[in-house]
Formats: sequence, structure tokens, C-alpha cells
Amino acid sequence: MQRQSSASSDTHKNSLLDIKRECTFCQMEHIAPMVMKETPNLRLVADHAPVVEGHLLIIPKQHYTCYGDAPASLDAELFDLKQEVRRFFELNYTEPVYWEHGIFHQTVYHAHLHCFPIGPLIYDLEQHEHGQRIHGQEDIRAWHQEKGHYFYLEDGHYGYLFPPQAEDYSFIIKNELGPAVAAHSSYKQWRLSQERQVDGKPLIASAMGRWKEFEHTEQADAQSSSQ
Repeated sequence: MQRQSSASSDTHKNSLLDIKRECTFCQMEHIAPMVMKETPNLRLVADHAPVVEGHLLIIPKQHYTCYGDAPASLDAELFDLKQEVRRFFELNYTEPVYWEHGIFHQTVYHAHLHCFPIGPLIYDLEQHEHGQRIHGQEDIRAWHQEKGHYFYLEDGHYGYLFPPQAEDYSFIIKNELGPAVAAHSSYKQWRLSQERQVDGKPLIASAMGRWKEFEHTEQADAQSSSQ
């Protein structure tokens, strides 16, 4: 029995190593130029193919398939970083909208939360009848454990979980995210990732420069308040 348990453990470890070797977000050389801030368990990263200037990602350092798979020990840290992103957006752009594919429609199978400065976006659940209103990360974990895949939208008021259905996904992209992105971009149509990578280089540089100024101001304010 012990030998079987040891073999099973070794197989699991080898599987995790294989996943990390193949995961873009687990390989620092792929994302290091885009990292804007690190906390003990999270990284704030500029998206390599931004849909608008200021498009950022919050990525756990450890490999989790989605935030529904991430432990509760990350919740407070994630909340604080989202609030910091909110302050940055409101100072430099506009209100944030947070978006997660879950595992549904992911291109990198490592948890990452998209942060878009495209608010205010007020999703009306009663009018659209799509999704389930939630109150925090614990609700995302509960959904993930009970139902599996999901995708997630957080506007200026609430968070919403949606079942992994193409119709619901297309509805949110077309009627919520798409118009909000178009309102804050010179491009009025959703573009392919390859196009956004080319056009996005000056947007990334601008956002990262603004972040450095923001961090300097935050640090100066913190020092001033502590005196």
C-alpha cells in the first residue's frame, strides 16, 4: 500500500511539473517584461494583447486552473490588489470591470483575472436573466466545486457567474463587454489577438509608465500619512 501511495504521489508531482513547464504563466521568462507588481502570491501583469490601454491581468504565482480552484488564503490579497487596480484606473482611466473566463474559453489554462478600464458597466440581471449574482470568491469556489466550469463578470456593483454555454458567453461579449471596449478604444470592432499584440505595444508602454507614477504617488502618500 505504501509503495502504491508513493508511486501515485510521484505521478501527481510529475504531472504538475509537466503542466508548469507547458504553462505560459508559470514560466517567468514569458511574462517578466510585463510584470507591474508582485505580492506574496499574486502578480499584476500587463496583457500582451490589450483590448484597451490599461488592460491588466491578476495572476496567481502558483498554478491553479481558475480562481474557482484557488484557495481561500488568497482572497484578502486578491481583494487588496483589485482595490489598488481600481484606484489606478479611476485616477488614470475610468472605473474597472473584472472578467474571468474560468476554464471555459481560456487560452492559457492558469487562473487569470482580466482588469479592464471600461466602466461604468451596470449589468442588469433582472432584465437579461443571464447568470447568478454572487458576493465573493467563496461563491466562485462553491460553483466550481459543485458545477465545474463557469465564466465571471464583475461590474461596478456586483459579481456574476455564468454557466459555460456559448450562447450566454456570446451575449455578454456582444452586449456588455464589446460596447464598453469600443467606447474606450479607437477600434470599434473586436480584433484578433495577433492584431492587438502589434497595435498594443504603445498602449502597454503607456500603461506601465502610468503605473510607475501611480506607485510613486501611493508610496509618497503612505509615508506622509505615517508621519
